Amino acid sequence: MSKKSEAVNETLKFPLGDAFEKAVTDFMEAHPEGDAELVIAVIDMDNFLHINENFGYEAGDQVLIEMGRQLASGLPKNAAIYRIAGDEFGILFTGMEKEEVFLFMEQKRKAFRVKAPDGEEMTISVGIAAAFDDASRYQELMRKADSAMYRAKYAGRNKVALAREEKMVPKTSHYTSDQLKRLSALSKREGIGEAILLREALDMLLKKYPN
Repeated sequence: MSKKSEAVNETLKFPLGDAFEKAVTDFMEAHPEGDAELVIAVIDMDNFLHINENFGYEAGDQVLIEMGRQLASGLPKNAAIYRIAGDEFGILFTGMEKEEVFLFMEQKRKAFRVKAPDGEEMTISVGIAAAFDDASRYQELMRKADSAMYRAKYAGRNKVALAREEKMVPKTSHYTSDQLKRLSALSKREGIGEAILLREALDMLLKKYPN
């Protein structure tokens, strides 16, 4: 069963992750000086995996459909919702400050009323990041929003978290000299800092092997 099951996509008809990336990238490229506001919210259902495991994928699809409908209900006219992957949805807000989006998503979280087949009340965790304030390119912006969302989960789930400035640690001897040379060359070629590239790579690894 695909993480983006056809039943969910056909029912909700939300644009998918590629469209989300394009919309954010196009906006940021159109406003390179940060003269317009764009904020993204990444929403993930807490403890969703057990629904598929205990009740089957069809039951999981129905829960995702209801989740999408509730998230899409009452969105501001300058917001658009996307299905990024599995039980992860993204909402793109323009013309709103990060604090405004935080308050809006807090209302969404508190009003969320989706139940598992056994009647369990489901909850969501949300991560929020603002273009240019938190990142100047899509990959880093998405990484910041994802990081905030996982921080909300680690803090007990059913929370909304804002992206924040990250504390960095220096590179250690865990990398070979060849890896560091290739990293330096890639950084120069792409015009992206080495630290940003390493954070993106580590996030991809953590997503591949979730804990």
